[in-house]
Amino acid sequence: MSAAGKKVICLFFEVHQPFRLKRYRFFDLGHDHYYYDDYTNESILRKVAERCYLPANKIILDLINKHKGKFKVAFSVSGILIDQLRLYAPEVLDSFRKLAETGSVEFLAETQAHSLASLKSRAEFEKQVNNHVGLVKEFIGYDPQSFRNTEMIYSDQMGAWVADMGFKAMLTEGAKHILGWKSPNFLYCNTINPRLKVLLRNFVLSDDIAFRFSNRSWNEWPLTADKYALWLEKISKKSELVNIFIDYETFGEHNSAESGIFDFLEHMPAAILKKTPFRFMTPTEISKTLQPVAAISVPSPISWADEERDLTAWLGNELQSAAFEKLYELEERVYRCNSDQIFKDWTYLQSSDHFYYMSTKFFSDGIVHTYFNPYDNPYEAFMNYMNVLSDFEIRLNRICNTSEQELAMIRVREQIKEKDEIIRKQEKEIETLRSKLQKLTGTAGKTTGKEKKSKETVKKSGTEKKTRSLAEIAAEAIAKSKIVKTKTEAKKKPVKAGAAKKSVKAGASKKSTAGKTAAKKEVPAKKAGPRKTTVKKTASKKTGAAATKTATGKKTTGAKKSK
Repeated sequence: MSAAGKKVICLFFEVHQPFRLKRYRFFDLGHDHYYYDDYTNESILRKVAERCYLPANKIILDLINKHKGKFKVAFSVSGILIDQLRLYAPEVLDSFRKLAETGSVEFLAETQAHSLASLKSRAEFEKQVNNHVGLVKEFIGYDPQSFRNTEMIYSDQMGAWVADMGFKAMLTEGAKHILGWKSPNFLYCNTINPRLKVLLRNFVLSDDIAFRFSNRSWNEWPLTADKYALWLEKISKKSELVNIFIDYETFGEHNSAESGIFDFLEHMPAAILKKTPFRFMTPTEISKTLQPVAAISVPSPISWADEERDLTAWLGNELQSAAFEKLYELEERVYRCNSDQIFKDWTYLQSSDHFYYMSTKFFSDGIVHTYFNPYDNPYEAFMNYMNVLSDFEIRLNRICNTSEQELAMIRVREQIKEKDEIIRKQEKEIETLRSKLQKLTGTAGKTTGKEKKSKETVKKSGTEKKTRSLAEIAAEAIAKSKIVKTKTEAKKKPVKAGAAKKSVKAGASKKSTAGKTAAKKEVPAKKAGPRKTTVKKTASKKTGAAATKTATGKKTTGAKKSK
């Protein structure tokens, strides 16, 4: 079957268990800094693990082996749940790791805290996504390639962020007010960045399993695998892709084992593969196999919650909005504290469940909102959360100084670091250019024989001046200074007769010619020089006194002239 003729079904499960804060009273502020109801969280998680996660994982593993890779599913396990499973049910993490090893199960990325960060802070959103990817790699052994935001929240801008992070596909709700006349049963793409494929949930077929399976007043009750396959067969001619996205707790928790939900799960893959043209694929496989039919425009965020498919489940009243705004006012201070415990509490306080408990929707979706709610009313949920948040802020103020001066200093330091980094890069570039220049000058310095001859010719013709070393220039300057000094001293101090005699006697024993040549401006010695030395030698042999008189007479006369 060609890619154009493929009929694909995607079965996706959200795996997230809400956790609870303990009852935190006003008088605990500033004293008690532990906010979690560990006993309740552990007991609830152990119950859900035994009723849902472990038996459902075993069934899915058996189905993959039975159908030899033709049955495929996708999961999104929240970061908060991974932390809870590490503490209270590590065997569940082991079972997810076994599913990942089959190659027929894909694990998607999401926010670490199952938070609403994408609605407030892109930096916090991307940080949590990266942290979640790290958790999935470490504890499940899978590198996520596709993305599912908290509660299927999606908009054009969020999709562009996700595409920039390198994900291939993203899941969201096939809301009626977004689709209009279009069908959710095709592959779409993001309007800003078409590289991101968008899979839209078929909420009718999904809710048939998630919400209506155990409803005895439903006209289609009981739902069987064969009946479900028949519905898929009816829409196959006008559909290319059917996305069934549901909570994993549907199996064994929302619907008990006695309702027949596990039997439905066991028989559904065989019924679909046998009675419909649909084949199971994971979101990343779909993004590589199918081509999008159009871009889907979602200017305002949507979700899969409630009838409205919007954000009112978490931000639909003043209580929720006040708590949400107060929480993200603390973001900058949190990152200046550099405390592991502060980071952990900050992450857990962002969970969307806290805001869900504050919902005041009492009509069509009231039962859904009260199912997991540990509080008697939304106002109690709001007061408890704000007490915890107030204590958290007190700790922030104690740990980090929030003065404007310190904030300014931090910003300046960051700017200095940025400038230093730029300077380092420029210095590296300069060093690289210098090394290149040295290599080039080294090769240029090697001259040929013809070039040497031409240079010698230029030197001989006088067009090129001979360069002298610094040592030669210095020696010449010193010699000149000595000559000038001796002349000035001769002018200032007249020579006495006795002194002249002594100097002549001393000069007579040495070579008088060398002294005379040094006193003059480097005038070449006359040929009579050797004669004088010969005469002196002979004179010294015959009559030393007569030679002395002759020399004395000459020197004295010279001294008078100098006067």
